[in-house]
Amino acid sequence: MTCAGVEITEDLVRELLREQHPDLADRPLRLGARGWDNQLWRLGDDLAVRLPWATESADELLRKEYAWVPALAARLPLPVPVPQRLGEPSALLPRPWIVTTWVPGEPADRAPLTDDAQAAQALAAFLAALHQPAPAGAPKGRDRGGAVCAATEGFTRRLAAATELGLVPDPAAVRAIWAEAVAAPAWAGPPLWLHGGLHPANVLTRDGALGGVIDFGDLCAGDPAWDLAAVWTLLPDGAAGSFHAAYGPGPDAATLARARGWAAARAVSALLVAEAGRRGRPGGQPTWGPPAQAALRRIAAF
Repeated sequence: MTCAGVEITEDLVRELLREQHPDLADRPLRLGARGWDNQLWRLGDDLAVRLPWATESADELLRKEYAWVPALAARLPLPVPVPQRLGEPSALLPRPWIVTTWVPGEPADRAPLTDDAQAAQALAAFLAALHQPAPAGAPKGRDRGGAVCAATEGFTRRLAAATELGLVPDPAAVRAIWAEAVAAPAWAGPPLWLHGGLHPANVLTRDGALGGVIDFGDLCAGDPAWDLAAVWTLLPDGAAGSFHAAYGPGPDAATLARARGWAAARAVSALLVAEAGRRGRPGGQPTWGPPAQAALRRIAAF
């Protein structure tokens, strides 16, 4: 069920297409994935339909993707889903939805990256191309790309919850990493474009290599350290050095400290999302658990 109490089915998606984009309505249609915010339905060979289901915030995020991603996609060196059509709220589904291009591959939470060198180089090239000064009207992140200290209350609450559930092997070490991030100087440069959601479920692999980046719903402008946390949450063991050498100029010590703190916070959050999945909550993702545990181990060893 969506937050509006509507069950998303193949019949509903096809009726939505017939109502607003009838030229697409007769294409083959099948469920691709159920994410935290949206469901993804593959439409023919080259398109996909993304519909909000488990969170109220998804409406705004889908509209943001439709407005901003097409222009950004042209400069990115990895395949990304480019919005093609916008679906407006109607009696069938009182929420917006979008049609995007389809990006082939398997999510990295199910098929991890194993090609260390390719993954490090590809992610560095992607982020170097994306991390450019954003225009004045660029969207702001909900809780992304800002000062680390502003997120301390939420981090502390989530770490306590994950610790109580026995999900964090060494909570004291995680708290120390966060303290270093808070103490690091803040980002002094202009707000840069950020993907905002670079976790394993939003990265696609093909034969162990990084093959695409999806879900730009958290696209925003801010401190690049937020995205650079992906060095620990996405890349295989031992790939951090290759990434930092390729992402030029390499991040300074303060940016690395903030990125490491964000990586720890996101790993803790992912553990809670995985636990929600094990308990049957809509949008919960049990497959997020192992990558999050691996991330905490990498962060502690860096």
